Amino acid sequence: MLFRKYSDIEIIEGIRHQDDKILNWLYDNYYRMVKDHVIRNSGTNDDASDVLQDSIIILFEQITDNKINLTTDIRGYFFGIVKNVWNAQLRKRQKTTELFNDHPDDDGSDDSNNQLLEKIVSRAFTKLKPDQQIVLNMFSEGKSYGEIALSLDLKSEEYARRKKYLCKEALMDLVKEDPEYHEYLRFLP
Repeated sequence: MLFRKYSDIEIIEGIRHQDDKILNWLYDNYYRMVKDHVIRNSGTNDDASDVLQDSIIILFEQITDNKINLTTDIRGYFFGIVKNVWNAQLRKRQKTTELFNDHPDDDGSDDSNNQLLEKIVSRAFTKLKPDQQIVLNMFSEGKSYGEIALSLDLKSEEYARRKKYLCKEALMDLVKEDPEYHEYLRFLP
């Protein structure tokens, strides 16, 4: 299957219909491109896997919402999504790093902001479904996607990766719904 060539139309239709052959082909054929880009730009193999997963989800959403606008081949279009996803993750990391860095002339408000954020995230975490909590706990304990898939009897590592992504998204949605989160955002620099 790795050497099979699909046309852009076959790829788009395969994604639209969630054809496993096409999705597996995408993972097999585009992973190297994603990994090379992410590693060249301060990322890790795990980052590359997350970026690939996120990018495929975005491509799927654009295709199913009929928002795809190809001005190049599908590979080039997908690479544009990959670059945007990775750049967004780098920006988020930079903000997080800045937020958690200690500054000697601070007045202590960062500590209270961090405590508030921890409280909000903890509260949101308790609202997740039990299986979502398990996945995120395993991931935070450093378990690999393979270990998570095996432990939870999931069909593949990729499915475990997708499940973690969806759990993380669910947690972020709950955090954003928390009234105190908007208070927290007001105090960010």
